[in-house]
Formats: sequence, C-alpha cells, structure tokens
Amino acid sequence: MLEMEKNNLDNWFISRQGAFDTEEPRLGHQERFLEKLNTSKGVISLKKKRSSWWRPLSIAASILVLMTLGLGIFMMRPTLDKRVADISPEVSKSQIYFAGLIEEQINQLKSESTPATEKMIEDTLLQLQKLELNYGHLEQDLLNGGNSKLILSAMITNFQTRIDLLQDVLDQVETINNIKNNTNEDLTI
Repeated sequence: MLEMEKNNLDNWFISRQGAFDTEEPRLGHQERFLEKLNTSKGVISLKKKRSSWWRPLSIAASILVLMTLGLGIFMMRPTLDKRVADISPEVSKSQIYFAGLIEEQINQLKSESTPATEKMIEDTLLQLQKLELNYGHLEQDLLNGGNSKLILSAMITNFQTRIDLLQDVLDQVETINNIKNNTNEDLTI
C-alpha cells in the first residue's frame, strides 16, 4: 500500500510538472505579506513605510558636501602669482607694470592691423604666447626653489624680450603702412 501511494504521488507530481510557480517572490514580499496578515488580524504596524525621496536627497547632499570641500581646498590654496609675490614682492610689482605695458602694445598692434600686416601680427602674437608660457615655467622654477637671482633675471629678460618684440613689430607695421599710404598717394596724383 505504501508503494502504491508513493507511485500515485510521483504520478501526480509528474502530471503537474510545469504548473507549479517556481519564480522567486518580488523584493519586499515578506514585508507585504506580514503587513496584510497584521491588517487582517487588526494589528497596527508601528513601522512606517519609508519615503522613496530620501535616497536621491542623500546622494545630492553627499555630492554637495564633496563639492564644498573640494572648492574650499581649492580656494585655500594661493594662486601661482600670490606664491611668487610671497617669494619676491618686486617680481609681483614689475609683473603688473610689464603686463600692463605689454597689453597696451598688443592692443595698439591689433588696432593697426591691415591685410598686408595681418600675418606678421599673428606670428608675433604666437611668439608672445610662447614667451608667456616660458614665463610660467620660470615662475614654477622659482617656486620649486631654483636659483632665485638667476630665475628673477630670466623673468625680467622675458618681459623685456616681449616688449622689444612688440616694439619692433609695431615699427615694422608702421613702416609698411606708411609705404602703402605713400604708394596710394602717388597713384592718386
């Protein structure tokens, strides 16, 4: 008899193969089941359902804190110019003077640009960028503790080279423009 019941039970399972629910329950199934069970029995749950907004809010707050810390660290670090000024205040003063003079000459050069001088002016501005980049390397060398007298001398020479270059190009542009104007005057007479 036991053998027959076992065969019947096996046959029953075989005949219903594929009809059983073998899927895993969704996340939170147990909590929902217990909540429904407690509600049907009249038990009130003290555990409140969490809002779905807390997670994005906590992520945003974390990002804000990290950005604030990063900005604070960045702002606390003195700029390259300030660190150079701490090492040599004279460099800072001369840099302000020379930078103003160079900017004035660049503006004058750009204002006198003509099609005949445009290429020369572009080349000059490119050379000035290279000299400015070189100046930045000199500043970094000064901060890294190089020979300060030699580096300060090279920095001043860099400024002087930029000023001389601008003055030479301004003179050449003026000469080209004068020749062009004189040629145009001769043609109109």
